[in-house]
Amino acid sequence: MNTPSILIVDDEPDNFDVIEALLSSEPYQLHYVSDGQEAIDSLEIFNPDLILLDVMMPFLDGIEACQQIKALAEWQAVPIIMVTALTDKEDLARCLKAGADDFISKPVNRIELQARIHSMLRIKEQYEKIKMLAKIQENTIEVLGKSLQELRGNLSRTLPHELNTPLNGIFGAFNLLLDCREDMSEEEIDELLMIAKKSALRLERLSQRYLTYVQLSLNASKLDESGINRKDSELICNQDWIEMTAKTQAEKANRLADLVCNLEDAKLAVRIKDLQCIVGELVENACKFSQPGTPVTITSESINNMLYLSICDRGRGMTEEQIAKIGAFMQFERQDYQQEGLGLGLEIIKKIAKVYGGELLISSLYNKETKVTITLPLV
Repeated sequence: MNTPSILIVDDEPDNFDVIEALLSSEPYQLHYVSDGQEAIDSLEIFNPDLILLDVMMPFLDGIEACQQIKALAEWQAVPIIMVTALTDKEDLARCLKAGADDFISKPVNRIELQARIHSMLRIKEQYEKIKMLAKIQENTIEVLGKSLQELRGNLSRTLPHELNTPLNGIFGAFNLLLDCREDMSEEEIDELLMIAKKSALRLERLSQRYLTYVQLSLNASKLDESGINRKDSELICNQDWIEMTAKTQAEKANRLADLVCNLEDAKLAVRIKDLQCIVGELVENACKFSQPGTPVTITSESINNMLYLSICDRGRGMTEEQIAKIGAFMQFERQDYQQEGLGLGLEIIKKIAKVYGGELLISSLYNKETKVTITLPLV
């Protein structure tokens, strides 16, 4: 809290000097008004964190002023301490019923006044923190709601297509074989069987990606870097696995001649299957979204016991807005049949990297190139 602002309301000017003397050792901004109505009119001017309100005043007395202030929504949280010479319990009860948060009797004692002000300001500060957290929570719920709505939209657009396309390939090929196989040549039958096989493999890959994503999402709260034993023999692999996996994936895309590997010698504290998943996804994306004949370059660099593994392609790239929106079931500018997928690849990589205390970094020039870097721990 900044320097607290205190509004003192009293019709006796001499009492202003008394309060100022009693609080001279405290870092408060003190403001003075002489009646209840003036206090209400000056709230927005002084923006008080606390109000010291005298009970016995002409025109609008302290109890009526307290009721009117507490009736204003924007000032309800401001604590009011009634300063009164009244000692009757019924009078004190009237002060509390009017909305006062505390009261102090005249003549005012320095220690008691300071203690009550400290207490009320502390409560006010806690209230402001709770209010701020509630606002953050409200904003978070709103953002999550929008994200969920966007996710539903993405799912409704992408999932039916991604499932139906390979299924149509499988059923279409088999229906033709069943209906027309007697009139087909052996080459035509083999071609239809190959279409069915490719469609089945595509469906299998789609299912495996989705299951991997779900499993990583469900286990996200259980997996962290502290759970990784970097001396575990199952977690040790080297740059040869990166190059071998990259070549295998590039060959599948008929882009082996475009692949360029410049890798440092390194021993990674990463499971082989996780490394293969990361490299396979990144190389597949690089080949998918760039033209044959353009280079797909893989480089690595060791910095502070982490390997920075980068895959760069000269493809269509992404805008900053698209990079910011990367997530599960998100697709951009889908252009042809070959660019299938649910947009799960980068999300899977990001989740795997997090398990090992790494991160995923993306930089891109639209219609020029994309560079994806993932950091992974060294042994």
